[in-house]
Amino acid sequence: MSHDDAHMDCSQALYRMMEYVDGEMTFDDTKALAAHLANCAPCLAEHDLDRVLRDLVQRSCACEPAPPRLRATIMERITTICEDGSWSEVTQVRQISTEG
Repeated sequence: MSHDDAHMDCSQALYRMMEYVDGEMTFDDTKALAAHLANCAPCLAEHDLDRVLRDLVQRSCACEPAPPRLRATIMERITTICEDGSWSEVTQVRQISTEG
């Protein structure tokens, strides 16, 4: 999304959701994603799940840093999933976590 574009579709919103949850977006991008969430229940549900997951991980792991190799492996897998557009692994994990 360009900084001049005030509209964000679901694919853009989902792609940038963690950036939004972590407060790492520009003001204009934050405003566009917030506007999208105000009108899109499925993306809002995804936001809520991502927020809970982030808070849970932060609370559970705040006292202990992740080993460097684990961090590298996680970043490698995230990059692979994002680059090839295959969100199936992420979706399966989220589906299992909401069913349990």
